[in-house]
Amino acid sequence: MSIVKVENVRVLDPIAQTDQIETIFIQDGKRIEATSDVHESIDGKGKWLMPTMVDLCARLREPGQQQHGTLKSEGKAARENGILHVFTPPDSKPIVQDNGALIHGLVEKAMLDGGIYLEVIGAQTQGLQGNQPANMAGLKKGGCTAVSNANAPFANDDVVLRTLEYAAGLNLTVVFYAEEPQIAKDGCVHEGFIASRQGLPMIPALAETVAIAKYLLMIEATKVRAHFGLLSCGASVELIRIAKEKGLPVTCDVAMHQLHLTESLIDGFNSLAHVRPPLRSESDKELLRQGVKSGVIDAICTHHEPLSSSAKMAPFAETLPGFTAFDSYVPFGIKLIEEGLFSPLEWVEKVTSAPAAVAQMTETWKAQAGWVLVDPDLEWTLDKSSIISQGKNTPLINQKVKGKVIRTFIK
Repeated sequence: MSIVKVENVRVLDPIAQTDQIETIFIQDGKRIEATSDVHESIDGKGKWLMPTMVDLCARLREPGQQQHGTLKSEGKAARENGILHVFTPPDSKPIVQDNGALIHGLVEKAMLDGGIYLEVIGAQTQGLQGNQPANMAGLKKGGCTAVSNANAPFANDDVVLRTLEYAAGLNLTVVFYAEEPQIAKDGCVHEGFIASRQGLPMIPALAETVAIAKYLLMIEATKVRAHFGLLSCGASVELIRIAKEKGLPVTCDVAMHQLHLTESLIDGFNSLAHVRPPLRSESDKELLRQGVKSGVIDAICTHHEPLSSSAKMAPFAETLPGFTAFDSYVPFGIKLIEEGLFSPLEWVEKVTSAPAAVAQMTETWKAQAGWVLVDPDLEWTLDKSSIISQGKNTPLINQKVKGKVIRTFIK
């Protein structure tokens, strides 16, 4: 119940649309009126104060893969990096996200162990097998607002259509991580010169764009609300732009690392750069940036995927894909600002109010959100000792970065 006074801090408030130097008072994570009953004073000069963030895609690895991460370890990593609301895809091992009763327990455990609001995306098909629709009515009763088949393929397009019709009838959002399996096959990296030279199996950009085009036609036919997660190709941005201009009920996001990193990092078989969808070309990166800037891409997510060190030790194509991303999220955001893509307030919107709006939880987020104190000038090294996540799997390992959350004010 203590009251904290933060003096002379730059307050970035996406709800009020204000960016100004203020002295504010915080109690239990909420801003309150000025008072003399202060328990702690902080000099906020040169610092930013922003709301806690909303992450539309992160894998926390529990249940079933605790060797990579747990709700406790990854919840702590999210909180300390300023992320309070986390959406997770329905592909735990074993699959529990096709059972509404089990989902409720998972959400409770995430708050108890990790102190975060976990938003579970339900399974679109039973066991993610792609054959039969999951019990979406039960999932909605269990608290799900969205369903997805994650990266699992569908048996055929008829199954996709039936699940979209089912979801539309329940007013559920369908989340697509678009990839056409017949084109992607056993690929693991972007189709390009570096992959060819190293003899690695490739995932063409067409694997994503063909899937998006097909799903957009189905969305138009069924009128289901849909979200495309983790765009990686420049051509995908154009498809979404056209769909939005037609008035289709679609939104999309991009992982923060796709706005910074490219296929060049896989050179030398660097398995720490193995992620899915893969890092793409420099041209794709620039078109994704333009998509976020223009608003075609609604939000930026972490795509956090913690992995144990052994998961990255096999030959490249046999390693598990994924980056640990909570700890680099703010430094990457600061870099976008320094490179002139966003103003500080515009960046804050893309990681707070915009993803909350995509998830149709604006009022819930405003009621539950706390505040985050960021030092945009703090330089530090992203190494195994400073990464809070249990997973240390990042191609940025041992690199110096700039910008860090130095305090969170959460109830």
